[in-house]
Amino acid sequence: MNDRQSHQAPHYPFTAIVGMDDLRLGLLLNAVSPAVGGVLVRGEKGTAKSTAVRALSSLMPQVQVVSGCRFSCAPSAPDPGCPDGPHERDGGSQRQTRMVELPVGASEDRLVGALDIERALAEGVKAFEPGLLADAHRGILYVDEVNLLHDHLIDLLLDAAAMGASYVEREGVSVRHAARFLLVGTMNPEEGELRPQLLDRFGLTVEVAASREPEQRVEVVRRRLAYEDDPAAFAVRWEGQEAALRERITAARALLSQVVLGDGALRQIAAVCAAFEVDGMRADIVMARTATALAAWAGRSGVLKEDVRQAALLALPHRRRRNPFDAPGLDEDLLDRILDEFEDEPEPDDPNPDGDGPEGSEPEDDGPDGGGGDGGGGDGGGIPPQGDAPPGELPAEHPPSPQSPSEPAPADSPRAQSEPAEQAPVRAAAPFRAKALSVPGLGEGAAGRRSRARTAHGRTTGAHRPRGQLTKLHLAATVQAAAPHQHARGRSGPGLVVRREDLRQAVREGREGNLVLFAVDASGSMAARKRMGAVKGAVLSLLIDAYQRRDKVGLISFRGSTAELALPPTSSVDAAAARLEQLPTGGRTPLAAGLLRAHEVLRLERLRDPSRRALLVVVTDGRATSAATGAGPGAGGDARGLAGRAARLLNAAGTASVVVDCESGPVRLGLAAELARDLGGTAVTLDGLRADSIAGLVKDVQGSHRTANRRAA
Repeated sequence: MNDRQSHQAPHYPFTAIVGMDDLRLGLLLNAVSPAVGGVLVRGEKGTAKSTAVRALSSLMPQVQVVSGCRFSCAPSAPDPGCPDGPHERDGGSQRQTRMVELPVGASEDRLVGALDIERALAEGVKAFEPGLLADAHRGILYVDEVNLLHDHLIDLLLDAAAMGASYVEREGVSVRHAARFLLVGTMNPEEGELRPQLLDRFGLTVEVAASREPEQRVEVVRRRLAYEDDPAAFAVRWEGQEAALRERITAARALLSQVVLGDGALRQIAAVCAAFEVDGMRADIVMARTATALAAWAGRSGVLKEDVRQAALLALPHRRRRNPFDAPGLDEDLLDRILDEFEDEPEPDDPNPDGDGPEGSEPEDDGPDGGGGDGGGGDGGGIPPQGDAPPGELPAEHPPSPQSPSEPAPADSPRAQSEPAEQAPVRAAAPFRAKALSVPGLGEGAAGRRSRARTAHGRTTGAHRPRGQLTKLHLAATVQAAAPHQHARGRSGPGLVVRREDLRQAVREGREGNLVLFAVDASGSMAARKRMGAVKGAVLSLLIDAYQRRDKVGLISFRGSTAELALPPTSSVDAAAARLEQLPTGGRTPLAAGLLRAHEVLRLERLRDPSRRALLVVVTDGRATSAATGAGPGAGGDARGLAGRAARLLNAAGTASVVVDCESGPVRLGLAAELARDLGGTAVTLDGLRADSIAGLVKDVQGSHRTANRRAA
């Protein structure tokens, strides 16, 4: 044992985790039947998500691998296309199931592997260094903060998960290897949601939340502190519990192939999926596999109605979302009615009617700390344990994760006392598909789907000498650079003599994600004209568009005499939608204050993330009836002049902007168009935001500039 291994602390024991019944059950079902398809763990920070996943690897059975194979081929059935093959059939060696972590900031080469293009061209050798997908083959691939993973990595992950193999291609040179793994992801929904395609790839999803019971929180802290004081001693105290659970998993795996999924259970599964209108057939298949794994876990040879019910609660909530702001969930009353309606066949014979688990396995006893065998402390929380139930048994009810809605300004604040009483928040109108708005020019920000940018993926637009390691070869430019020197280099055969100085890096152009900052007029004039519902519907539509284009978003509201940053820039479009829904209205219109607040927010964001370009969306009718706070005496009468100066300040800073004109009625003042000119942007009406509207001709924020230039010519 080397020094690094000797100093490596053991993982927190799985059986020492307090409560978290759904989380533990979801992970254990995947340990019993990897065909379930992995699990997505959603929850607030500090709820033992990562701790539980890391603890799972020590419970997984060992795997037999070909000795010396970097791709973990099985000796009994080695991959015929393995880059390290062909393999001779032998006994191989055993090792512990690997848990491979995919960092959020990992590169493409780190994920799929690196191919040495220089050696491939010059020597004809496929020099391939395996990536994380190869390491995870026949093991667990764990992605912490999976919702923050870059789009191109998600695409590669989806391809490997769907095909069970990874392909690495570099200018015609390709390598393929097997990549079948258990996909486990954790995420905090406050930081943004996942793309629907990746959501569907997770077989199960579970919601976790910290316990609100003081005694349970005390037990969490007690065990966590004991683990941190002496990890090795703490692990020894729980080794008996771990061994018993490991044996139960092994017994359930052995029983799995004997479990009968009857026609009655299949009809219930099909009826549930149809009633809840889930897309595609993957949900039916995952439910069937999960129900079978539940029966094996309980030590039964037949699937019961309660297995189908529990499978639905784990496999369907994340597949029912119809837009980015739908919270995952399931109507349990409807679920029970469907199951009762299709319960038309007798249940299969049960060799173990007491449901005590597979033969030779026993429920875990109370743990060393006297807190129950299913307890334990992760990284900060747990739900109350359910008596002496074995790890994975479910409580009777599953309370939804608590939400944290934003609160309006207190009614007794100075601002509220000096302004007319605020009106109740107005519900947003139905969203629509919004036109694409983009930032002009060519950026270099994070990969996304909004504005043009130099990216690692996209169409090739040029080539240059590589600065550092070559990542994307421009083959034609490389050949062109090497061709004039072939005679001098003594070329005698058909091969091309290529040297490092000949290599050219491809320059590619794709799309980037931007920061979309909304500045919304919430003054009384908006509510008085019954426009706030339509305005919120338009902003909600733009938020959905921002979610699909992988943008960060922020929200400023201005009314009365001040502007408030209702939501600092974040990747959580859901949070922005929640703040928007609860946005109060009333008071005068401090347009200048809203613009100045936007200028300050964007200035700070440029310091934090210089590569992410911003798009300011001002939603207003252009009226300004209140000067900015702190503008000085006598400024109130020149509110429009101050707003113009604030707009020109944003223009001078190079801020790309769009003004959504909310003015309505037969008589229009055109103030929003004047504001757009001061901002150096463009104005678009609410109707013009619709992608299917002939009134909206704006494709990007430079449209007005091009029109003005043509008229001047």
